[in-house]
Amino acid sequence: MLFNSLEFAIFLPIVFTLYWLIPTEKIRLQNILLLVASYVFYGWWDYRFLSLLILSTFVDYFVGLALYKTNNERKRKMLLLTSLTINLGLLGFFKYYNFFVDNFIKAFSLDTSLMQEL
Repeated sequence: MLFNSLEFAIFLPIVFTLYWLIPTEKIRLQNILLLVASYVFYGWWDYRFLSLLILSTFVDYFVGLALYKTNNERKRKMLLLTSLTINLGLLGFFKYYNFFVDNFIKAFSLDTSLMQEL
């Protein structure tokens, strides 16, 4: 779903209305609605990558809970580093995996057209 699509023009007012119909005292329910709406929005584009977003959400949620519970500075830094490593690792792998594999194959394959030019 793109921001300038008809689907989004229908989706946004529905989510907006549902959000404001939930009483402000139930902020947790509002947050759950926004989380589910975000998953639907992202999954509408390509549901195959939705599991990565859910994985990242769970990692960050549990790291956030652990950060809240501890005052140990060393442990807090390790938790932050864990979250960053997992998220940047997922991003780097899925963004650059094909680039590196293709270039590795090109670098170590025998290209006969180059040999003929020499």
